[in-house]
Amino acid sequence: MIVSTSRPYFAPCPGFFSRVCLSDVFVILDNVQFPRGTTWTTRNRFKNDQGTLWMTVPVWKKGLGLQKINDVRICHESPLQIKNLKSLKQAYANAPYFSEHVQFLHTIFSTGFDRLIDFNMAILRHLMLNIGADTEVRLLSELGMKARGKTLLIEICRYFNASSYLAQSAALKYLDPNLFKSAGIALSCLKSKPCVYPQLWGDFIPDLSAFDLLFNCGPKAREIVQRDALTE
Repeated sequence: MIVSTSRPYFAPCPGFFSRVCLSDVFVILDNVQFPRGTTWTTRNRFKNDQGTLWMTVPVWKKGLGLQKINDVRICHESPLQIKNLKSLKQAYANAPYFSEHVQFLHTIFSTGFDRLIDFNMAILRHLMLNIGADTEVRLLSELGMKARGKTLLIEICRYFNASSYLAQSAALKYLDPNLFKSAGIALSCLKSKPCVYPQLWGDFIPDLSAFDLLFNCGPKAREIVQRDALTE
């Protein structure tokens, strides 16, 4: 049993789904602290004729102090959500498979989700469905855990009787291998190698949102995501 975890990122990059596909259970850390600074939970990169297109989901932060991610609310007073949809349509109108996802985009940006977690999870499940990732996804808030800090990941693994925890290579420096060894849980990592595929608008830019992969490659997305998904 392989378990992985992640914060609920906004429209994650293809590498995120490489780790999802290699896991038996993927736990979304929805009730940990929402970062104070810039965060991938509210922003990500796409691509247009100018190169990198940054997109941000507007949320309420001012005067609210520390928030858990699943308490963060989307700010519908901002015009950004309408602008985001317009930007995607302009950037990807000529992408081979964009038309297959445009109705979902209209729905997701016009539904008026109150919580950021619900918005991000709807996008995550759409991306998983179309990439063909059938991994079980659970929210940390549903597991009834009180553990925090260094012991949280160990307790998550124990909850699912996992034999292995799969981390991003960039996260290894924050993890204590001795804790996993003491718990009898193997610690492995996903080699960080960007998925390469055909894109619009000139030179290839790695690690964009997985929407870019789907819009350009459609049903080949799963093969591309899994092609370079290696662990060590």
